[in-house]
Amino acid sequence: MITVTKFGGSSVATAEQFKKIKNIIDADERRKVVVVSAPGKRFSGDSKVTDLLYLLSAHIRYGVDYTNIAKSIQERYEEIRDNLNLSFDVEKEFNKILADYKQGAGEEYLISRGEYLCAKLMAIYLGFDFVDAKDVMLFNYDGTINNDKTIEAIKSRFDESKSIVVPGFYGSYPTGEVMLFSRGGSDISGSIMAMGVGAVKYENWTDVSGLHMTDPKIVKNPCGIEEITYDELRELSYMGASVLHEETIYPIKDLNIPIYIKNTNAPEHKGTKICKTADDNSRVITGIAGKKNFTEFNVVKKMTAKKITVIRDALNVFEKFKVNVEHIPTSIDSFGVIVESKAVEKIVYDIILELKKINGVTSVEVDNNIALVAVVGRNMVLKPGISGSIFSIFGNNNINIKTIAQSTNELSIIVGVANQDFEKSIQAVYDAVNN
Repeated sequence: MITVTKFGGSSVATAEQFKKIKNIIDADERRKVVVVSAPGKRFSGDSKVTDLLYLLSAHIRYGVDYTNIAKSIQERYEEIRDNLNLSFDVEKEFNKILADYKQGAGEEYLISRGEYLCAKLMAIYLGFDFVDAKDVMLFNYDGTINNDKTIEAIKSRFDESKSIVVPGFYGSYPTGEVMLFSRGGSDISGSIMAMGVGAVKYENWTDVSGLHMTDPKIVKNPCGIEEITYDELRELSYMGASVLHEETIYPIKDLNIPIYIKNTNAPEHKGTKICKTADDNSRVITGIAGKKNFTEFNVVKKMTAKKITVIRDALNVFEKFKVNVEHIPTSIDSFGVIVESKAVEKIVYDIILELKKINGVTSVEVDNNIALVAVVGRNMVLKPGISGSIFSIFGNNNINIKTIAQSTNELSIIVGVANQDFEKSIQAVYDAVNN
C-alpha cells in the first residue's frame, strides 16, 4: 500500500517548508515515494531556481559574467542545508555541475540540476534513498516515455530501497542524456512513479487547498472542488487551470489511481480528489476556466465546393506552418479555424495567402481578439437545456458571443468572446451557476 507524494516548488522553497514535508511524510507510513520540484519563490519578487538556471545557461552561452547568478543559486541550497543542519557539500556538487555543463552536458542537464540538488537534500533530511530520475524515467528517442522500461526500472529501484526521493521534471534518452519534461512536468514525474510502484494514491502537494471552481485571481473566494474526474481535470487544465499539468493523468488513468491535490501549508484540509468516476451529482457545473488571445481564421467557400475537401486543405495549411488547431466551428458555407495568437502572430499573412489558394475558397477574414471560456461539468449531460442557460448568461450581461464549441460527450461548452470581456464572462458564469 504505497502512496506517492509530489511536492511543488513552493513546498520546497525553504528549510521551514522541508520541515512541513517531513511532518507530512511521518504522518503516514505509506508515503514511501517522494518526488520534488526545484525550489520555488520564497516571497513576492523572489526567483524560482529553475528560472535562475535558465538565466545562468544564457549567461554562460553568451560569455556574460555569471558569477552572481551562480552564487545566488548555490546559496539557495546552502541556506536550506545549514538551517536543517545537513551534511552535504553543495559547493562541490555545484562546481561539478558547472564543469559538466561547460564540457558539453547540455542545457537540459543544467536546468534539471534544480530538482537534482533539491532531491539530494530531501533524501538526506528524510533518511530516504536518493534515486536519480535519469535512471528510472526512460524516454524513447522521439521524446515519449518508454513505459515498459520505465516501470521495470522503477520497480527495481524501489524494491532495493523501499523509501526513495526522486527529482521531478526530467528523465533520460537511451543514450543517458538528460531530457526535460515541459514546465510543470514534475507533476508528470510523480504520476509515472505512481504507475511504476502501483500506488494506491498519488498526492500532489502544493500551496493551495485543492482545486477551485474558477480562477481566484478573477473571482474572489471561489468555491472549492472536492471531487473531479480525470476527464474534467484535463479539460480545465488545457483551458488554463494551472494547479496540475494537463498530462499528469495519462500514466495513471487506466490504473484508476486517484490523485489528491493537497496544501503543504494546511495538510489537514481534505483538498481535491481526482478519479475516474465521481459520485457527487449535486453540481451541474464543476469548473470554469479559459484563456485569452486566440485568433480565428474565418474561411468562406463557394456553395459548390465540397466542405470536407476545403476543410481538409485548410488544415493542411496549418500543419504546414506547424500551428496547432484548437477548434473548428462550422456553418454551411464557411468555417473557422481557431488557434493561439502567439503561434501565428508573425505568419498571419502567409497563412491567409495559402488559404486563399485553396480551390473553392472565396474569402478569408481574421479576428485576433478572441478569448475562450470553458464551462466544464460531468453532470451537464443530465440537465436538458443547459447550453441555452449558459448562453443566456452572456446575453443577460451584454457579452457578445463570437463562437461556440461543444464536446460530443457534453462534458464541456466553450464560448468565444472578445478579450476585453474575458474576466467579465468568467465572473458572470460563476455568479449565475452559484445563485
